[in-house]
Amino acid sequence: MVISSTFGFTVHRREPELVVPAKPTPREIKKLSDIDDQEGLRFQIPVVLFYKNNPSMKGKDPVGVIREGLAKTLVYYYPFAGRIMEGDNRKLMVYCNGQGVLFIEADANIMINQLGDNILPPCPFMGEFLHDVPGSGGIIGCPLLLIQVTRFMCGGFALGIRFNHTMVDGYGLMQFLNAITEFVKDASAPSIPPVWQREQYLNARSRPRITCTHNEFEQIPKYKSSSDVMDSDNLIQTAIFFSPKDIQSLRNQVSSENFLRCSRFDLITACLLKCRTIALNPADPDEMVRISIIINVRGKQGMPDIPTGYYGNAFIYPAAVSKAGTLCASPLSYAINLVQNAKAQMSEEYIKSVADLMVIKKRPKYTTNWNFIVSDLTRIGFDKVDFGWDNPVYGGIPWTTPVISFYNNFKNSKGEDGVVVPIYLPPFAVEKFQYEVKKMTSQSVCTV
Repeated sequence: MVISSTFGFTVHRREPELVVPAKPTPREIKKLSDIDDQEGLRFQIPVVLFYKNNPSMKGKDPVGVIREGLAKTLVYYYPFAGRIMEGDNRKLMVYCNGQGVLFIEADANIMINQLGDNILPPCPFMGEFLHDVPGSGGIIGCPLLLIQVTRFMCGGFALGIRFNHTMVDGYGLMQFLNAITEFVKDASAPSIPPVWQREQYLNARSRPRITCTHNEFEQIPKYKSSSDVMDSDNLIQTAIFFSPKDIQSLRNQVSSENFLRCSRFDLITACLLKCRTIALNPADPDEMVRISIIINVRGKQGMPDIPTGYYGNAFIYPAAVSKAGTLCASPLSYAINLVQNAKAQMSEEYIKSVADLMVIKKRPKYTTNWNFIVSDLTRIGFDKVDFGWDNPVYGGIPWTTPVISFYNNFKNSKGEDGVVVPIYLPPFAVEKFQYEVKKMTSQSVCTV
């Protein structure tokens, strides 16, 4: 048993175990798609869900309930129980060997209410509720899922999940989690059968060709002003909560006829992009900054006909580009135009061009030089995963990188439903960034 202590409470963790499929599964090798195995997805992402006690579940152990549901789900999602291999041209594939996923049982000597708003990003307790098992954090040859269930003294619990992003995106993970909830509630099979078929969908064409402009992958020299700022080991993770009042304040600034279709996502992203750039204070106003929008292609008109049940990565992240000085000096409507222009690039040809680019250029990573990538998780449903204890009080990705931010639903201590966004910044920029966001969300006069 391992004991760790921080912020005045202790978490007792049992030794990690491997949970294998409840029944024998095929032993085979399955290739990932050319969207799955790009360099930019070769990392692991944490998800955490916090549940309060539910008197109707008295006598039920969340550890046992979830572990049993997981084993049954792995019968259908058996590639998760395998290990990633790398072949020619850096092609990734899954050796489906039934080895299992890592599972940790834990107990915390604290009640969930005592954590307060600390459960929202950036959660300072992630290391307690999702232990990084030594040797498990790689891509090749490592478990594809790490799951920790931590009981609280009040009867609530935390579910921490870390997943290999090359295997699945947010929608695919939700499909997997929903299957677990169905088995927990005595289903005989998932209501949505999983679909692999990655050799058929989102793969490069037989004669790869790059037919679109991909600003998100443009490899440009790193100027001193940008590389020193965001490559620092001293970056600080902070978070911004956007209440309905904040969103309305932003909307009031762009109420011209041109922005009647401006979404909540557009407003938040434009605000963050502009405030982040101002706070980072580029030395050269002509330096080019990028906003990359992660766009799910499932079910979109004119997109590849991806079948229901497909749980691989099915998204792109086209980028729009602007001079830093122009962005900082322009009204919010200019930043909104950038966001909408990035989204407008999505097409079936664009997706095919990305897949082809991966093969032609040997799976490059997105550019990190003055690039800001955002992913909206508010409609995925992490906050609605019910194992019998009702919906979590928080569910999402409480994490960020120097380049990527994830939008999560959250209800603050005032009872307001809003969006929380974690973001990394260098120390000198944090206070300026928070000031700029507050100033922008306090305005009420149209500036266009």
